[in-house]
Amino acid sequence: MNRLLGIRAATAAAGGLLFCSPVVAQNPPPQPRVERVEIIKGPALEISHDDLAIVRWTTTNPGGDDDHFSVIRYGIDPNDLNQTAKNHIRLNRGHPETVFRVQMLGLKPQTTYYYKVTSMGGDGQSDGVESSVDHFTTAAPGQVTSAFPSPM
Repeated sequence: MNRLLGIRAATAAAGGLLFCSPVVAQNPPPQPRVERVEIIKGPALEISHDDLAIVRWTTTNPGGDDDHFSVIRYGIDPNDLNQTAKNHIRLNRGHPETVFRVQMLGLKPQTTYYYKVTSMGGDGQSDGVESSVDHFTTAAPGQVTSAFPSPM
């Protein structure tokens, strides 16, 4: 009886090893980059607190590597956008458009910030699109400014 239990235990352990192999994801090769990327919605302020803000915009799908970055250059002087924030996103190959969002932290309350947005692939290569300079004002302490539910 003990021998039979030992054989079953060994068989279960071996079977478990056979079915516990790691799953390896295969990333498809990058899509071709498109010739011309366009901003088709925004950029617009999504939400602003007293110390942070989120800006979003939509472009035609830039193609290239699935890993991309939303990039915003901003500052309190429209002629000196000396700060940069970026957020990682993944492109959806099945969609003709891509929504980019970027969060800016460490902002000052009730301060007007000027900004322009762009995007780039994971390799650092620009998608070749950049907005004009726009602006928003952060909320007062304890307040929230939201552009929703109105559509962008």
